[in-house]
Amino acid sequence: MNAPVHPIEHLHAELSDLDWITDEGRIARLSQDFSWFSPVLKRQLEDKRAQAVVRPRSEDEIRRLLASCARLRVPVTVRGSGTGNYGQSTPLQGGVVLDMSGYNAFLWARDGVARAQAGIRLSDLEKATRPLGWELRCLPSTWRSATLGGLFGGGFGGIGSINHGPLASRGNVLGAKAITFEEEPRLVELRGSEAMQLHHMWGTNGLVLELEIALAPCHDWTEQIVVFDTFEAALGFGDAVSRAAGIVKRELCVLSAPIPDLLRQLADHLPAGCHAAIVAVAPASEPALQETAAQFGGRVSYRRSAEEVRAGNRTLLEFTWNHTTLNALKVDRTLTYLQSAFTAGQHLEQVRRIDALLRGEVLMHVEFIRNIDGHMTCTALPLVRFTSEERLQEIMRLYRDNGVRINDPHVFIVEDGRAQGTLVDGAEAMKQRFDPHNLLNPGKVRAWGGGAPV
Repeated sequence: MNAPVHPIEHLHAELSDLDWITDEGRIARLSQDFSWFSPVLKRQLEDKRAQAVVRPRSEDEIRRLLASCARLRVPVTVRGSGTGNYGQSTPLQGGVVLDMSGYNAFLWARDGVARAQAGIRLSDLEKATRPLGWELRCLPSTWRSATLGGLFGGGFGGIGSINHGPLASRGNVLGAKAITFEEEPRLVELRGSEAMQLHHMWGTNGLVLELEIALAPCHDWTEQIVVFDTFEAALGFGDAVSRAAGIVKRELCVLSAPIPDLLRQLADHLPAGCHAAIVAVAPASEPALQETAAQFGGRVSYRRSAEEVRAGNRTLLEFTWNHTTLNALKVDRTLTYLQSAFTAGQHLEQVRRIDALLRGEVLMHVEFIRNIDGHMTCTALPLVRFTSEERLQEIMRLYRDNGVRINDPHVFIVEDGRAQGTLVDGAEAMKQRFDPHNLLNPGKVRAWGGGAPV
C-alpha cells in the first residue's frame, strides 16, 4: 500500500513551474524576521519554520498557489523582506511562506499618488517617484530593503511621520487590491477606510497584491547631527523644531546618553557622553534650525547635503527609528527595546517623568511625529537593559501607570501588541471575506484561534 502524499509534495508537483526554495537553510532563514530584537520572541519563535517557501512573480502564480493551498488546507504566511520585528513572517503551523519580493512592479504615479505591487522595495518605489517630483510620505528606517506590502501589513510609519502622521492617518493609503484565499480566489479592490481594515494585521486577514498611496512633494534633504550637554536641552530643541511650522523637516529624533556612544559608525561626530538630535531639513530651513540649536546650547557636529548623502551612500536616516536599536545591538546584545506613545500636549512631561523614573535602565530615544489626529507629539523606541521577562513587564506597567501607551513589541499575538488590546473595526469581517478557512498566518490572532503557548 502506497504511503499518503504530503500536501507540500502535492504543491510541488501541481505547481512545478513556480520558483520553489527547497534548501533547508534558506527555508529556515526566510521563516524568520527581526523578532530577535526581543529576547522573549527569540525564545518563543526561533525554532518555528515553514515546510516550503515560494516566490511568485505574477498575479496568476499567486492565484494558482492560493487555490491549491485552499484545497489542500495548507497554511500560508506572507513575507516581504522580513525587516519587521514581531515575528510576522514566522509561521507557527508550518506550511508555505509566500515570499512577495518577486512581485514588485511599479505601476504608475500621477498627481501625488502612486500605485505598485506589494513586493516592491520602498527604495525602488521612491526612485520611481522622485524624478516626477514626489517622495513617500512616510517610510521606515529599513526603507532600503523593506517592501510596500510589509510596511502596510506590519509597519507603523517612521521618517516623514512628523508631517503626515503614521501610515494609518486618513489619506495616506488610498486603496488596495487584495485576493481571497479560497478554492476559486477572487480579486477585490478596496478603497480608503475599507482598505485600512487589512493594515497592521500581519497578513492574517487578507493578502494584499497592490497598494495605492498618497505622496509628498520631494525635497533635497540636508542631514545634521546636533549635540547637547543635557537631555533636557536636546528635548527642548526637539520640541521647538517640531512646533516650528516654518522649518521644513522630514525627520527629528532625540537620543539620550549613552545611546550616542553606541552608534560607533558616527563616533567622530558624537562626543563621549553627549545627548544628540538627528535631523533632516530642507536647505532653506537650515538657518532657522541652527538658530534654534544655538538657543538650546546645541552644536552642529555633522552636516551633509542631499548630494553628499547620495554620493557617500550613507544616510543618518539609518540611525533613527528601529535602526537606532539595530546599531546599538551590534555593540551590546543585552539590550532590547520598547514602543511607547505619549499624549499630545503632555508628551514632554511624560518623557521627563519616565526618564527620571527609569534612568540608567531605560535609555530614551524619542521620535517627534504627528499623531493620527494630526497633533504634534512624540513616540519613543527606548532601549532597555534587559534583565528578565518579569522586569520587562514591570517596566511596561510603570509606563502605563504614568499614562503612557505601550504597544508591546515582545508578543506575537496581534491583539496583545495593541495598546487597546483589540482589533481594528472591520478586521474580523475582512477575515471571513478573504480567509474563510483560517489559513493565513494562523495562530497570530486570538479572535480566530491564536494565543496558545509557544
